[in-house]
Amino acid sequence: MGSGTVVRSERIYISRIPYIENKMRNSLEIDSVILEYGLKRILQNVYLKIETGRITGLLGRNGSGKSSLMKVLFGNLNPSSKSIRLNHTSILGKHRNPCDIRYLPQNNFIPKTLTINRVFKDLNLDFQGLLEAFPNFKNQQRTKLKHLSSGERRIIEIYSILVSKTKFCMLDEPFSQVMPIHIETFKKIILREKQNKGILLTDHLYEHIVEICDDLYVLRDGKTHLTKNITDLETLGYARIN
Repeated sequence: MGSGTVVRSERIYISRIPYIENKMRNSLEIDSVILEYGLKRILQNVYLKIETGRITGLLGRNGSGKSSLMKVLFGNLNPSSKSIRLNHTSILGKHRNPCDIRYLPQNNFIPKTLTINRVFKDLNLDFQGLLEAFPNFKNQQRTKLKHLSSGERRIIEIYSILVSKTKFCMLDEPFSQVMPIHIETFKKIILREKQNKGILLTDHLYEHIVEICDDLYVLRDGKTHLTKNITDLETLGYARIN
């Protein structure tokens, strides 16, 4: 991704919305990661924290290791070194309980032969909630994913992970494959769902990440940098600020 431009805004993302009271607060942390492909070290000295009630953004140029870091958290990648803690208790091995963590990869992951109804039944989701957000799915409850457009299929996948019952969800490129009007809908759902879970997301359409996140990390040279204000994006060489 080349350098972009961020327009200054009064909507500052750092600690913009307080924690939700009277709800279970969970934390997910990762550090001490060393990930190498051959002789190339992708991740090193990484630290990242996700918490219930907060949206955590992860930005970085192409190839910086954002997707790899999510896969390490989810257990799909096993680096030579890592420390992952859920509520201060180490997570060992590759298995992740879906009640703890769910992950939206960039590629399609739900079998295309399943109907929307089957997907929602398996994940214990309410189809009416989908219709309230995306009315265009009316009368498509029994439609198989293979008969949907690529954009519609992506909406089902994003929605099913985002509103599922889990402590944390990670969204890799949720905005890049859907229409702008649907991006705005998903941003509203993300802001709503953060009351129930911790959310980690990354996307090349980074302006949307900056707008809604509470904490923002930039991944550069294999290391994560927690930003203190929007000008850090320029300091870290990610984007130019107007």
